Amino acid sequence: MFHGELGDGGHAGAAGVGRRAVAKAAVAGAALVVTGGTGSAAARARVTGGVVPRLPAPTGPYPLGVTALHLVDRGRRDPWAPAIAVRELMVTVFYPARDVRGRPVAPQMTADAAATFAVLDPAVHPGLPTSGVDWAATSAHAHTDAPALPGRRPVLLYSPGGADPRTLGTGLAEELASRGRVVVTVDHPGDASEVDFPARTAWRKKVRTTVFEGDPRKDPGLFRTAIGARVADLRFVLDRLGVLAAGGNPDAAGRPLPDGLGRALDLRRVGAYGHSAGGTAVAQALYEDRRIGAAVCMEGYLDHPPQAPGREGELFPVARYGVDRPLLLLGTDGFADKEALERSWSAAAAHPGHHVRRRRIEGAGHWVFTDYGPVVARLHEAGLITREDRVRMVGAMGAAESVPLVRGLVGSFFDRWAA
Repeated sequence: MFHGELGDGGHAGAAGVGRRAVAKAAVAGAALVVTGGTGSAAARARVTGGVVPRLPAPTGPYPLGVTALHLVDRGRRDPWAPAIAVRELMVTVFYPARDVRGRPVAPQMTADAAATFAVLDPAVHPGLPTSGVDWAATSAHAHTDAPALPGRRPVLLYSPGGADPRTLGTGLAEELASRGRVVVTVDHPGDASEVDFPARTAWRKKVRTTVFEGDPRKDPGLFRTAIGARVADLRFVLDRLGVLAAGGNPDAAGRPLPDGLGRALDLRRVGAYGHSAGGTAVAQALYEDRRIGAAVCMEGYLDHPPQAPGREGELFPVARYGVDRPLLLLGTDGFADKEALERSWSAAAAHPGHHVRRRRIEGAGHWVFTDYGPVVARLHEAGLITREDRVRMVGAMGAAESVPLVRGLVGSFFDRWAA
Protein backbone atom coordinates (compact mmCIF):
# COMPACT_ATOMS: atom_id res chain seq x y z
CA MET A 1 0.00 0.00 0.00
CA PHE A 2 1.88 3.33 -0.53
CA HIS A 3 0.24 2.54 -3.76
CA GLY A 4 -3.19 2.65 -5.37
CA GLU A 5 -5.11 3.16 -2.15
CA LEU A 6 -2.49 4.87 -0.08
CA GLY A 7 -0.64 6.05 -3.09
CA ASP A 8 -0.50 3.35 -5.78
CA GLY A 9 2.86 1.82 -5.31
CA GLY A 10 4.34 4.29 -3.03
CA HIS A 11 2.72 6.48 -5.37
CA ALA A 12 -0.91 7.01 -6.06
CA GLY A 13 -2.80 7.91 -9.13
CA ALA A 14 -4.41 11.31 -8.67
CA ALA A 15 -7.96 9.99 -8.75
CA GLY A 16 -9.53 8.97 -5.52
CA VAL A 17 -6.65 9.84 -3.20
CA GLY A 18 -8.88 11.40 -0.57
CA ARG A 19 -11.30 8.49 -0.78
CA ARG A 20 -8.44 6.05 -0.42
CA ALA A 21 -6.58 7.61 2.48
CA VAL A 22 -6.06 5.74 5.72
CA ALA A 23 -8.76 7.27 7.87
CA LYS A 24 -7.88 8.58 11.32
CA ALA A 25 -11.01 6.90 12.58
CA ALA A 26 -9.75 3.53 11.35
CA VAL A 27 -6.47 3.95 13.19
CA ALA A 28 -8.36 4.96 16.33
CA GLY A 29 -10.58 1.92 15.96
CA ALA A 30 -7.55 -0.32 15.68
CA ALA A 31 -6.17 1.17 18.88
CA LEU A 32 -9.40 0.17 20.65
CA VAL A 33 -9.19 -3.37 19.32
CA VAL A 34 -5.54 -3.91 20.28
CA THR A 35 -4.73 -2.28 23.57
CA GLY A 36 -1.09 -3.24 23.81
CA GLY A 37 -1.39 -6.44 25.79
CA THR A 38 -1.37 -9.97 24.50
CA GLY A 39 -4.20 -11.17 22.27
CA SER A 40 -7.34 -9.93 23.99
CA ALA A 41 -10.87 -11.26 23.88
CA ALA A 42 -11.85 -8.17 21.88
CA ALA A 43 -9.13 -8.91 19.36
CA ARG A 44 -10.18 -12.53 18.98
CA ALA A 45 -13.83 -11.56 18.65
CA ARG A 46 -12.95 -9.09 15.93
CA VAL A 47 -11.16 -11.60 13.71
CA THR A 48 -12.66 -15.03 14.37
CA GLY A 49 -15.42 -16.50 12.24
CA GLY A 50 -16.06 -16.06 8.54
CA VAL A 51 -14.15 -16.91 5.37
CA VAL A 52 -10.57 -18.05 5.98
CA PRO A 53 -8.13 -16.85 3.30
CA ARG A 54 -5.77 -19.58 2.09
CA LEU A 55 -2.19 -19.15 0.92
CA PRO A 56 -0.99 -21.42 -1.91
CA ALA A 57 1.49 -24.04 -0.78
CA PRO A 58 5.15 -23.62 -1.72
CA THR A 59 6.33 -25.93 -4.50
CA GLY A 60 10.00 -26.41 -3.67
CA PRO A 61 11.50 -29.63 -2.28
CA TYR A 62 12.32 -28.36 1.22
CA PRO A 63 10.06 -28.31 4.30
CA LEU A 64 10.19 -24.93 5.99
CA GLY A 65 11.01 -23.48 9.36
CA VAL A 66 10.18 -19.95 10.44
CA THR A 67 11.08 -17.65 13.29
CA ALA A 68 10.60 -13.97 14.16
CA LEU A 69 13.32 -11.62 15.39
CA HIS A 70 13.01 -8.32 17.25
CA LEU A 71 15.94 -6.14 16.16
CA VAL A 72 16.93 -2.85 17.80
CA ASP A 73 19.22 -0.28 16.17
CA ARG A 74 20.54 1.83 19.03
CA GLY A 75 22.38 4.09 16.60
CA ARG A 76 19.22 5.59 15.09
CA ARG A 77 16.20 7.39 16.47
CA ASP A 78 12.86 6.38 15.04
CA PRO A 79 12.21 8.47 11.90
CA TRP A 80 8.45 8.69 12.54
CA ALA A 81 8.45 9.20 16.31
CA PRO A 82 11.55 11.19 17.34
CA ALA A 83 10.74 10.62 21.01
CA ILE A 84 11.67 6.96 20.46
CA ALA A 85 15.44 6.92 20.89
CA VAL A 86 16.01 3.65 19.02
CA ARG A 87 14.85 2.13 15.74
CA GLU A 88 13.01 -1.15 16.34
CA LEU A 89 12.24 -3.68 13.62
CA MET A 90 10.42 -6.97 13.41
CA VAL A 91 11.55 -9.50 10.81
CA THR A 92 10.48 -13.03 9.91
CA VAL A 93 13.04 -15.60 8.75
CA PHE A 94 11.90 -18.48 6.50
CA TYR A 95 14.40 -21.27 5.86
CA PRO A 96 14.72 -24.92 4.77
CA ALA A 97 14.18 -27.11 7.82
CA ARG A 98 15.93 -30.31 8.86
CA ASP A 99 12.94 -31.78 10.72
CA VAL A 100 9.47 -30.26 11.26
CA ARG A 101 8.00 -33.04 13.41
CA GLY A 102 6.33 -31.66 16.51
CA ARG A 103 6.70 -28.07 15.31
CA PRO A 104 3.40 -26.18 14.83
CA VAL A 105 2.58 -24.50 11.56
CA ALA A 106 2.84 -20.73 11.97
CA PRO A 107 -0.09 -18.39 11.31
CA GLN A 108 0.27 -15.77 8.60
CA MET A 109 -0.42 -13.08 11.24
CA THR A 110 -0.49 -13.04 15.01
CA ALA A 111 -3.91 -12.58 16.62
CA ASP A 112 -3.17 -8.97 17.60
CA ALA A 113 -1.78 -8.11 14.16
CA ALA A 114 -4.82 -9.67 12.48
CA ALA A 115 -7.19 -7.68 14.69
CA THR A 116 -5.57 -4.42 13.64
CA PHE A 117 -5.32 -5.50 10.02
CA ALA A 118 -9.07 -6.25 9.97
CA VAL A 119 -9.77 -2.60 10.84
CA LEU A 120 -7.13 -0.86 8.73
CA ASP A 121 -7.25 -2.98 5.59
CA PRO A 122 -10.75 -1.96 4.37
CA ALA A 123 -9.89 1.70 5.08
CA VAL A 124 -6.80 1.44 2.89
CA HIS A 125 -8.50 -0.66 0.21
CA PRO A 126 -12.14 0.41 -0.29
CA GLY A 127 -14.06 -2.56 -1.58
CA LEU A 128 -12.52 -5.09 0.76
CA PRO A 129 -14.96 -6.48 3.33
CA THR A 130 -15.24 -4.93 6.79
CA SER A 131 -16.51 -8.23 8.19
CA GLY A 132 -16.90 -11.87 7.26
CA VAL A 133 -13.16 -12.67 7.06
CA ASP A 134 -11.21 -14.56 9.70
CA TRP A 135 -7.76 -13.07 9.08
CA ALA A 136 -6.29 -14.67 12.20
CA ALA A 137 -7.10 -18.20 10.98
CA THR A 138 -4.92 -18.05 7.86
CA SER A 139 -2.00 -20.44 8.18
CA ALA A 140 1.39 -20.25 6.60
CA HIS A 141 3.17 -23.49 5.63
CA ALA A 142 6.37 -23.05 7.66
CA HIS A 143 6.88 -24.65 11.07
CA THR A 144 7.73 -22.47 14.04
CA ASP A 145 11.38 -22.66 15.19
CA ALA A 146 12.12 -25.93 13.38
CA PRO A 147 15.86 -26.73 13.21
CA ALA A 148 17.54 -25.49 10.05
CA LEU A 149 18.73 -27.89 7.39
CA PRO A 150 22.55 -27.96 7.38
CA GLY A 151 24.29 -26.08 4.58
CA ARG A 152 25.00 -22.46 3.68
CA ARG A 153 22.19 -20.88 1.68
CA PRO A 154 21.63 -17.65 -0.27
CA VAL A 155 19.81 -14.92 1.65
CA LEU A 156 16.97 -12.77 0.30
CA LEU A 157 15.51 -9.67 1.96
CA TYR A 158 11.91 -8.57 1.35
CA SER A 159 10.54 -5.04 1.81
CA PRO A 160 6.72 -4.75 1.52
CA GLY A 161 4.68 -1.97 -0.02
CA GLY A 162 4.19 1.30 1.83
CA ALA A 163 1.82 0.82 4.78
CA ASP A 164 1.82 -2.93 4.11
CA PRO A 165 2.92 -5.39 6.79
CA ARG A 166 5.60 -7.95 6.00
CA THR A 167 3.00 -10.68 6.48
CA LEU A 168 1.42 -9.86 3.09
CA GLY A 169 4.56 -11.26 1.46
CA THR A 170 4.31 -14.67 3.13
CA GLY A 171 3.38 -16.73 0.07
CA LEU A 172 6.26 -15.61 -2.14
CA ALA A 173 8.73 -15.78 0.77
CA GLU A 174 7.75 -19.38 1.49
CA GLU A 175 8.08 -20.31 -2.17
CA LEU A 176 11.58 -18.84 -2.41
CA ALA A 177 12.65 -20.50 0.85
CA SER A 178 11.27 -23.86 -0.27
CA ARG A 179 13.69 -23.67 -3.19
CA GLY A 180 16.67 -23.56 -0.85
CA ARG A 181 17.08 -19.97 0.33
CA VAL A 182 16.82 -18.10 3.61
CA VAL A 183 14.22 -15.34 3.17
CA VAL A 184 13.95 -12.45 5.62
CA THR A 185 10.79 -10.34 5.45
CA VAL A 186 11.11 -6.91 7.05
CA ASP A 187 8.52 -4.68 8.71
CA HIS A 188 9.10 -0.92 8.68
CA PRO A 189 7.35 0.33 11.86
CA GLY A 190 5.54 3.64 11.63
CA ASP A 191 5.16 3.00 7.91
CA ALA A 192 3.61 -0.49 8.08
CA SER A 193 -0.11 -0.72 8.78
CA GLU A 194 0.63 -2.71 11.93
CA VAL A 195 3.68 -4.24 13.58
CA ASP A 196 3.16 -6.65 16.47
CA PHE A 197 6.12 -6.57 18.88
CA PRO A 198 6.82 -9.21 21.54
CA ALA A 199 5.75 -6.84 24.33
CA ARG A 200 4.61 -3.33 25.12
CA THR A 201 7.24 -0.77 26.20
CA ALA A 202 7.21 2.63 27.88
CA TRP A 203 7.43 4.33 24.48
CA ARG A 204 4.94 2.32 22.39
CA LYS A 205 2.07 -0.13 22.54
CA LYS A 206 2.55 -3.76 21.66
CA VAL A 207 1.05 -3.19 18.22
CA ARG A 208 2.33 -0.10 16.44
CA THR A 209 0.15 1.28 13.63
CA THR A 210 0.89 3.38 10.56
CA VAL A 211 1.41 7.14 10.60
CA PHE A 212 0.17 7.48 7.02
CA GLU A 213 -3.18 9.20 6.67
CA GLY A 214 -3.03 10.21 3.03
CA ASP A 215 -0.92 9.75 -0.08
CA PRO A 216 2.83 9.89 0.67
CA ARG A 217 3.48 10.46 -3.01
CA LYS A 218 1.82 13.87 -2.62
CA ASP A 219 4.26 14.85 0.14
CA PRO A 220 7.91 14.90 -1.04
CA GLY A 221 9.29 15.16 2.48
CA LEU A 222 7.22 12.25 3.74
CA PHE A 223 8.18 10.11 0.79
CA ARG A 224 11.88 10.90 1.24
CA THR A 225 11.68 9.95 4.93
CA ALA A 226 9.89 6.69 4.14
CA ILE A 227 12.38 5.49 1.54
CA GLY A 228 15.39 6.68 3.52
CA ALA A 229 14.16 4.81 6.59
CA ARG A 230 13.52 1.66 4.58
CA VAL A 231 16.97 1.64 2.99
CA ALA A 232 18.58 2.14 6.41
CA ASP A 233 16.36 -0.62 7.84
CA LEU A 234 17.46 -3.09 5.17
CA ARG A 235 21.13 -2.30 5.69
CA PHE A 236 20.74 -2.69 9.44
CA VAL A 237 19.04 -6.06 9.00
CA LEU A 238 22.05 -7.19 6.96
CA ASP A 239 24.31 -6.05 9.79
CA ARG A 240 22.35 -8.13 12.31
CA LEU A 241 22.28 -11.13 10.01
CA GLY A 242 26.06 -10.88 10.06
CA VAL A 243 25.94 -11.26 13.86
CA LEU A 244 23.67 -14.28 13.45
CA ALA A 245 25.94 -15.88 10.86
CA ALA A 246 28.93 -15.37 13.18
CA GLY A 247 27.24 -17.35 15.94
CA GLY A 248 25.61 -14.51 17.88
CA ASN A 249 21.98 -13.87 18.73
CA PRO A 250 20.68 -10.56 17.31
CA ASP A 251 17.24 -10.81 18.94
CA ALA A 252 16.77 -7.88 21.32
CA ALA A 253 15.56 -10.13 24.14
CA GLY A 254 17.98 -12.93 23.37
CA ARG A 255 15.17 -15.39 22.73
CA PRO A 256 16.39 -18.88 21.76
CA LEU A 257 16.99 -19.32 18.03
CA PRO A 258 16.23 -22.35 15.87
CA ASP A 259 19.10 -24.81 15.87
CA GLY A 260 21.53 -24.21 13.02
CA LEU A 261 19.92 -21.01 11.75
CA GLY A 262 23.05 -18.87 11.81
CA ARG A 263 25.09 -21.52 10.02
CA ALA A 264 22.48 -21.57 7.22
CA LEU A 265 23.24 -17.98 6.14
CA ASP A 266 25.61 -17.42 3.22
CA LEU A 267 25.99 -13.64 3.25
CA ARG A 268 28.25 -13.77 0.20
CA ARG A 269 25.06 -14.43 -1.79
CA VAL A 270 22.46 -11.80 -0.92
CA GLY A 271 19.53 -10.55 -2.96
CA ALA A 272 16.62 -8.24 -2.18
CA TYR A 273 13.12 -7.86 -3.55
CA GLY A 274 10.35 -5.44 -2.73
CA HIS A 275 6.89 -4.34 -3.74
CA SER A 276 5.86 -0.75 -4.41
CA ALA A 277 7.69 1.46 -1.88
CA GLY A 278 9.61 -1.68 -0.98
CA GLY A 279 10.67 -1.97 -4.61
CA THR A 280 11.98 1.59 -4.49
CA ALA A 281 13.86 0.77 -1.30
CA VAL A 282 15.53 -2.44 -2.49
CA ALA A 283 16.60 -0.84 -5.77
CA GLN A 284 18.22 2.05 -3.92
CA ALA A 285 19.72 -0.34 -1.36
CA LEU A 286 21.30 -2.25 -4.26
CA TYR A 287 22.92 1.01 -5.33
CA GLU A 288 24.14 1.90 -1.84
CA ASP A 289 25.18 -1.46 -0.38
CA ARG A 290 27.51 -3.79 -2.25
CA ARG A 291 26.56 -6.67 0.02
CA ILE A 292 23.40 -6.93 -2.08
CA GLY A 293 24.19 -8.69 -5.32
CA ALA A 294 20.84 -8.45 -7.15
CA ALA A 295 17.39 -6.95 -6.62
CA VAL A 296 13.81 -7.12 -7.91
CA CYS A 297 11.75 -3.93 -7.86
CA MET A 298 8.06 -4.79 -8.22
CA GLU A 299 6.33 -1.58 -9.33
CA GLY A 300 8.25 0.89 -7.21
CA TYR A 301 9.04 4.41 -8.38
CA LEU A 302 12.70 5.28 -8.83
CA ASP A 303 12.14 9.02 -8.48
CA HIS A 304 10.93 11.38 -5.78
CA PRO A 305 7.61 13.20 -6.05
CA PRO A 306 7.88 16.60 -7.78
CA GLN A 307 8.40 19.56 -5.48
CA ALA A 308 5.81 21.59 -7.40
CA PRO A 309 3.09 20.90 -10.01
CA GLY A 310 4.44 20.65 -13.54
CA ARG A 311 7.97 19.82 -12.42
CA GLU A 312 9.76 16.48 -12.58
CA GLY A 313 10.79 14.73 -9.40
CA GLU A 314 14.44 14.07 -8.62
CA LEU A 315 15.65 10.65 -9.72
CA PHE A 316 17.00 8.34 -7.06
CA PRO A 317 20.72 7.66 -7.57
CA VAL A 318 19.94 4.11 -8.74
CA ALA A 319 18.09 5.62 -11.73
CA ARG A 320 20.31 8.66 -12.18
CA TYR A 321 23.65 6.83 -12.17
CA GLY A 322 22.72 3.20 -12.78
CA VAL A 323 23.99 0.04 -11.11
CA ASP A 324 26.65 -2.54 -11.92
CA ARG A 325 24.65 -5.49 -10.55
CA PRO A 326 21.42 -7.07 -11.82
CA LEU A 327 18.16 -5.22 -11.20
CA LEU A 328 14.80 -6.52 -12.44
CA LEU A 329 11.99 -4.01 -12.85
CA LEU A 330 8.78 -6.03 -12.75
CA GLY A 331 5.45 -4.34 -13.55
CA THR A 332 1.86 -4.96 -14.59
CA ASP A 333 -0.34 -3.62 -17.35
CA GLY A 334 -3.02 -2.80 -14.78
CA PHE A 335 -1.01 -0.39 -12.64
CA ALA A 336 -2.98 2.85 -12.64
CA ASP A 337 0.10 5.08 -12.64
CA LYS A 338 2.33 3.15 -15.03
CA GLU A 339 2.89 6.20 -17.24
CA ALA A 340 4.42 8.12 -14.34
CA LEU A 341 6.49 5.07 -13.45
CA GLU A 342 7.92 4.95 -16.95
CA ARG A 343 10.16 8.02 -16.61
CA SER A 344 12.31 6.69 -13.81
CA TRP A 345 12.33 3.10 -15.07
CA SER A 346 13.46 4.21 -18.51
CA ALA A 347 16.23 6.29 -16.95
CA ALA A 348 17.45 3.32 -14.90
CA ALA A 349 17.43 1.02 -17.94
CA ALA A 350 19.23 3.50 -20.22
CA HIS A 351 22.64 3.14 -18.57
CA PRO A 352 25.32 1.05 -20.30
CA GLY A 353 26.11 -2.43 -19.11
CA HIS A 354 22.61 -3.94 -19.50
CA HIS A 355 22.31 -4.59 -15.78
CA VAL A 356 18.66 -3.51 -15.67
CA ARG A 357 16.01 -5.84 -17.03
CA ARG A 358 12.31 -5.14 -17.45
CA ARG A 359 9.32 -7.47 -17.47
CA ARG A 360 5.57 -6.79 -17.43
CA ILE A 361 2.70 -9.09 -16.50
CA GLU A 362 -0.40 -8.68 -18.66
CA GLY A 363 -3.86 -9.03 -17.15
CA ALA A 364 -2.60 -8.21 -13.65
CA GLY A 365 -2.87 -5.38 -11.14
CA HIS A 366 -0.53 -3.75 -8.65
CA TRP A 367 -1.16 -6.10 -5.69
CA VAL A 368 -0.73 -9.31 -7.68
CA PHE A 369 2.82 -9.44 -6.28
CA THR A 370 1.51 -9.86 -2.72
CA ASP A 371 -0.70 -12.31 -0.88
CA TYR A 372 -3.64 -10.27 -2.08
CA GLY A 373 -3.26 -12.15 -5.38
CA PRO A 374 -4.76 -15.39 -4.08
CA VAL A 375 -6.63 -13.83 -1.14
CA VAL A 376 -8.68 -11.34 -3.17
CA ALA A 377 -9.62 -14.10 -5.57
CA ARG A 378 -10.85 -16.16 -2.62
CA LEU A 379 -12.88 -13.24 -1.26
CA HIS A 380 -14.43 -12.68 -4.68
CA GLU A 381 -15.43 -16.33 -4.95
CA ALA A 382 -17.05 -16.04 -1.51
CA GLY A 383 -19.08 -13.01 -2.61
CA LEU A 384 -17.26 -10.63 -0.26
CA ILE A 385 -15.69 -8.45 -2.94
CA THR A 386 -16.96 -7.33 -6.35
CA ARG A 387 -15.33 -8.33 -9.61
CA GLU A 388 -14.58 -4.66 -10.27
CA ASP A 389 -12.63 -4.33 -7.02
CA ARG A 390 -10.87 -7.63 -7.62
CA VAL A 391 -9.69 -6.49 -11.06
CA ARG A 392 -8.66 -3.10 -9.70
CA MET A 393 -6.44 -4.72 -7.08
CA VAL A 394 -4.95 -7.82 -8.72
CA GLY A 395 -6.21 -7.85 -12.31
CA ALA A 396 -8.43 -10.22 -14.24
CA MET A 397 -5.90 -13.06 -14.29
CA GLY A 398 -6.86 -15.94 -12.02
CA ALA A 399 -4.71 -16.86 -9.06
CA ALA A 400 -4.00 -20.29 -10.56
CA GLU A 401 -2.07 -18.47 -13.29
CA SER A 402 -0.80 -15.35 -11.52
CA VAL A 403 0.73 -17.03 -8.44
CA PRO A 404 3.03 -19.41 -10.40
CA LEU A 405 3.88 -16.60 -12.82
CA VAL A 406 5.05 -14.19 -10.12
CA ARG A 407 6.88 -16.96 -8.29
CA GLY A 408 8.56 -18.06 -11.50
CA LEU A 409 9.72 -14.60 -12.54
CA VAL A 410 11.19 -13.72 -9.16
CA GLY A 411 12.56 -17.19 -8.46
CA SER A 412 14.25 -17.64 -11.83
CA PHE A 413 15.88 -14.20 -11.55
CA PHE A 414 17.44 -15.11 -8.21
CA ASP A 415 18.31 -18.60 -9.48
CA ARG A 416 20.55 -16.89 -11.99
CA TRP A 417 21.85 -13.89 -10.10
CA ALA A 418 21.82 -14.71 -6.38
CA ALA A 419 22.16 -18.47 -6.41
